[in-house]
Amino acid sequence: MDVLRPTLIRIEGRVYRKNLIQEQAYQHEEEEEDFGAGPGDCADEPCDAFVVEETEKGFQCRVDVPSPLYKYIIGKKGETKKKLETETRTSISIPKPGVEGEIVITGQHRSGVISARTRIDVLLDSFRKKQPFTHFLSFALNQPAIQEKFLQFKEEVLEKCSKDHGVSGSLFQNPAKLHLTLGTLVLLNEQEIQKACDLLQRCKEDFVDQIAGGKPLTVEVAGVEYMNDDPAMMDVLYAKVHMKDGSDRLQVIADQLVERFVASGLMLKEWDRVKLHATVMNTVFRKDPSAEERNNAMTGKSSFKERESFNGRNILKLFENFYFGEVQLDSVRLSQRFSSDASGYYATSGWLTFS
Repeated sequence: MDVLRPTLIRIEGRVYRKNLIQEQAYQHEEEEEDFGAGPGDCADEPCDAFVVEETEKGFQCRVDVPSPLYKYIIGKKGETKKKLETETRTSISIPKPGVEGEIVITGQHRSGVISARTRIDVLLDSFRKKQPFTHFLSFALNQPAIQEKFLQFKEEVLEKCSKDHGVSGSLFQNPAKLHLTLGTLVLLNEQEIQKACDLLQRCKEDFVDQIAGGKPLTVEVAGVEYMNDDPAMMDVLYAKVHMKDGSDRLQVIADQLVERFVASGLMLKEWDRVKLHATVMNTVFRKDPSAEERNNAMTGKSSFKERESFNGRNILKLFENFYFGEVQLDSVRLSQRFSSDASGYYATSGWLTFS
């Protein structure tokens, strides 16, 4: 990293620099990172960014942190915590591993407490981005008529294209889990899940009811398209969707939901607009049928180091306009990754209904 051009991290409208400390990786194979506020001393930190209470012995600040992130504040052999305490002249109390609670920062000087809290926020933001996503907002497409047409599509593709390189039955999505992904989230405890559920309800009241008109959205699933540049080396094939009435209401709802979740800090902004698509074939399913990639394989990249692409030229030629059917979308779900409910779809942690 160029020390004259350090990585910048933006949190709640403020910009911080990230300074990398060269240390050996420890058991979690993460590099120790040191995060300092931007130009200026801790005395320059804004005093209204969070609540700092005055106590008999000085000042105190509390911060809710999911227990899986405690280790990043503690660091190898407690070194990160000690460094924070020494540099900000504070004491940082962290709950026991696995116990949900608040981290409490205390110190004799208000500026030191604020500086410690700011550094912890930056540290947590960085490591949260490295966590695998746990939930995603989705529209379920697993209605019986769609599943039946999907299975017909799978049967015909295997009948006509199974001799093409890489094409096999293991590439196909589980019909019970056909869906549209709006965006992914990292929710590390029940409090964060509840926060996401509450935000869904506010979105319903603020704009979804008005756009949807209190009725399900009639959507057609028709045609297939691929993600990467070369149809002879496909990793992902997806079905396209559009509103039956020709409007853009589904797109508007999706974009505004993601915008609100990004603004809340629960979701990272990765695209200017949501690409509404339903994955029907994906090479990650070849090794793991339950795989669910970030952005639903939007980039065609995978956590698997080796992906065997397939030749999809004939599939495109023969099934470019395949009609999967019509579906009534009546809700947005907060779906849990690597899970199933009684119908075979992803378990739902919360939802927003259109009616």
